[in-house]
Amino acid sequence: MTGRVVVAEFAKMRRLRTLPVLAVMVVGVVAFSSLTFTAPGFLDAVDDPDARPWQWLLGGPALAVALISPLLLAIVAGRQIDIEHQGNGWFLSQTSGVTAGGLCRAKFVATGSLVAGATLAQSALVAALGWAVGISVDFPTGQWLGHTASVLVINLVLLALHILLSARVPNQLVSLGVGVLGTFVALTGTGLPPWIGHLLPPWSYYGLAIPVDLTEVGVVDLDPHHPSVIVLGVVGGAVFLALTRLFDRQEAR
Repeated sequence: MTGRVVVAEFAKMRRLRTLPVLAVMVVGVVAFSSLTFTAPGFLDAVDDPDARPWQWLLGGPALAVALISPLLLAIVAGRQIDIEHQGNGWFLSQTSGVTAGGLCRAKFVATGSLVAGATLAQSALVAALGWAVGISVDFPTGQWLGHTASVLVINLVLLALHILLSARVPNQLVSLGVGVLGTFVALTGTGLPPWIGHLLPPWSYYGLAIPVDLTEVGVVDLDPHHPSVIVLGVVGGAVFLALTRLFDRQEAR
């Protein structure tokens, strides 16, 4: 994979409306998180440290990403790959010296950079809204950044999964169906015991990354499984590299 191939992937995205789809993901997460402002008593507690308004607000994106990201990431990945199936792009790339595996890796680098930007943007926008409505207590930097980093890793692993699936199965309805099923698993995973959540990667890991819970008595801190998310990222990256290298050898034959 070379920089030239990655740049070519960015050029293809202009026709694939990748940025608008990712913008929908950002807007959806931010809009869902904004519902926290309508909760009874929230706006009256923005300057009360005991009410922990930042943690209260953080519960919004923690659930929103599980609801929105799995399906939209499947759509984004599917669009990147479907253009190669429809336009005989695999063969054209091979004639120019780029294997199928190399093309998948280039797509991950190009699309992954946009997914990373969208993930960081949605986290920053939710925080900005918190300041805009007047939250004046200390910002929980470690808790907020820890959750954002975990979501970023899970999003990239999901993107890699759908790139592989879409490359192997030309019918993109299969990848879309997996995305729908993944949304169900992700939402269910938010209420599962952690030991069960570890058995349903990568979708259930959104639940493992949730840092707070909203209860009748207020905001309760959870123990997010950030080490498990790191392991997911390492294993997911290794599997992606191994399978795309297998694609290289298969195409060579």
